[in-house]
Parts: sequence; C-alpha cells; structure tokens
Amino acid sequence: MIKILVVEDENIIRKGLIGTIDWLSAGFVVAGEAINGKDGLEKIEKIKPDLVITDIRMPVMDGLEMLRKAEEKSFKFEKILLTSYGEFEYAQEGIKLGVIDYILKPIDEDIFYKALEKAKEKIKRRETLETVKNISEDDTELEFFNPKIFLGKDKNIYVDKAIEKIISSYAEKLNIKDIAEELDISASYLSRKFKDVTGETFLDILNKYRIQKSIKLLQKQEYKIYEISEKVGFTDYKHFCNVFKKYLHTAPGDFAKKNVVVVK
Repeated sequence: MIKILVVEDENIIRKGLIGTIDWLSAGFVVAGEAINGKDGLEKIEKIKPDLVITDIRMPVMDGLEMLRKAEEKSFKFEKILLTSYGEFEYAQEGIKLGVIDYILKPIDEDIFYKALEKAKEKIKRRETLETVKNISEDDTELEFFNPKIFLGKDKNIYVDKAIEKIISSYAEKLNIKDIAEELDISASYLSRKFKDVTGETFLDILNKYRIQKSIKLLQKQEYKIYEISEKVGFTDYKHFCNVFKKYLHTAPGDFAKKNVVVVK
C-alpha cells in the first residue's frame, strides 16, 4: 500500500478527508496526520510517506515551508496541495517543489481521486526507475517483479492456483476465464478475489511476470527482441514493447544496451 500523510490544521477538514475517501480501494493507507507544517515535518521524518497531502496556510509552519525543509533533508515523496481561492498565488510556488496537483477546497471527490491516480502513477514510476538504476553489472537478473510474494497471502487456494499458473505457464496463452473453468469456479469470482489479494488484475500480474522473464533474456543479448517477445508469451512484438515501456519506462532495446550481463 502507498503510505499517505495528511497535513491540515482545520480538524473538520482533516478528519473529513481521512474518513470519507475510500483509501484502501484506491491503493493507499493513511499512515499519519499532522496539524501544521512543523508537526508534518516531524511526521515525514518518522513515517517516510510516499505521498503528502497538505494545506498551504497553517500556523507555526505553512505547507510550502514544510515541503522545502523536507526537500532539503532529501526526503522523497509526491505532493498534493489543498488550496483556497485566495491562496492560488502561494500554490504557484509549489511548482518548484514538484507538486503534482492542487485541490481546491471544498474538495471535489472526483477531482481528488484523479489526483490520487496521478500520484500513484508517479510513485510507481519512481520506484521502478530506482529499481532499474540499482542494477549492477554483476547481477544475473533484475528482480523487477516476483508474483510468489502473493502466494498464501490471503489463504485463498484459487488465487494461489492462478498465480502458480502464471509462474509455470507465462509463455503460453493464458486468461482468467480458462483458469476459472479449470478450477470449476466463476471467472467473476476469481477476478474479484485475485484483485483483492494482489491489488491488480490477472492480466497486470501476468504481464509484469512476462516482463520480469524478458529482462534476463535482454541482459544476455542472445536473442532478438521479437524472439524474446515470443518466448515470454507475447504474440505481438509492438504490444510487448508497449507493455515493457509501461512498467520500466524505457524501450526494451534501450534497456538491453544499458544492462548487458556478461555470462562467465
């Protein structure tokens, strides 16, 4: 789950935001709350949130000053500002601090959920890039994704069977409907439980694992990219390239050039 810190001096707004948004369904968890920028900075140091949602004008320390001080201390997180009409000029300062969105109070839930999705995408992109960056020439395989982390997580035998099928047969044509038929359950039930356990769809997990398996092949450079695409289960080369870029934010060819592994 993506950890959130809510910083807002007005208790009714802070508690209302925390209590009305369906954070878990959106893939987030409220890890903490703060009543001003000073309190917020202390919570940032303690909690190390992935996303900070903060008001601008607050007593003791305002939201922008809090973000500046956190940046000086090299804390990395995404930022959403809560603003009022009269605070728009202050909100512009947030551009320099990498604020991804401004939410006007009173908060419109539809707009707020869109901002959360934008934040989630940036967080995932940052995590992926950091993972790729950390690879060394001595690595035999970049551990981008391993579906085994979900096995036994919710003690749901059907989800475990689906994940095991992905691991054993990722290179084959797979879909959740056929797996559900093999397990003698409905596809809708399996889809729902699968997302409850993993937080993602069957196709997302399948594609991530296929990309994981393609990484080692790309590093060794023994096959052409279209051959690797086929070996990991993609029937269309362009689709493989699009999916690879979606998760690793670089083209397969560019990745291979930068991450060659010499097999000794």
